[in-house]
Amino acid sequence: MFRLLSLAYAAGCYVFFLVTFLYAIAFVAGLDIVPRHIDNGPAAALPVAIGIDVALLLLFAVQHSGMARPGFKRWWKQIVPEPVERATYVLASTLVLALLMWQWRSLPQVVWHVEAEAARIAIYALCASGWLLLLYSTFLINHFDLFGLRQAWFHATGRRPDPHVPFVARAFYRVVRHPLMLGFLVAFWSAPTMSVGHLLFAIATTGYILVAVKFLEERDLIAIYGDTYREYQRQVPMLLPFGRRKAARRKPQEA
Repeated sequence: MFRLLSLAYAAGCYVFFLVTFLYAIAFVAGLDIVPRHIDNGPAAALPVAIGIDVALLLLFAVQHSGMARPGFKRWWKQIVPEPVERATYVLASTLVLALLMWQWRSLPQVVWHVEAEAARIAIYALCASGWLLLLYSTFLINHFDLFGLRQAWFHATGRRPDPHVPFVARAFYRVVRHPLMLGFLVAFWSAPTMSVGHLLFAIATTGYILVAVKFLEERDLIAIYGDTYREYQRQVPMLLPFGRRKAARRKPQEA
């Protein structure tokens, strides 16, 4: 019974994430197809709005990176069964993301605005390409492992996942080490109308991505894969596809 409940729980967390993530795409893009987005939420005085928004972003950063650290995971697995540990992490991240969108204070003052319709369409297309790159990158590693479904499925079927996952770089992972994060950056900055609130969001999330990738995620990957990942770092740029590259033969895992 616990195995079936674990699988149902993981599936429920995944569905909740998908719905919230789709809403987040419209939220960040400022699309009126959702009732509240980054530029039409509750208003507040400028210092109060900035304080609330920064606090929400910090909360997400601390939760998202803190719960992904190996030390926290070792402690957390003493409380949460291992087959649903990743699904619980996804649930916690989704709840914090939902809180951020719910409590976000809008700062709609315009920083830049593109008038030409063709240019606006092109920028929206670039934004969409960022989200697609992000999604595609999750399948280049292991989408269902990333969101906790694989672990629950193996537990439900009585199988054990192989703990020794080979390191293989394919497709976009041969161009940059973190195409998933590059997708986020493209999506966040591709805005035909950039408000103060959206700019705050883009700057804060960009800073978080740079710090988390460089000083947290890559440190964990080096601890797991050692010299193999160090060589991959030398061969492939981190986020921007510039500089000399060679084909890498092993696959990175997103935290």
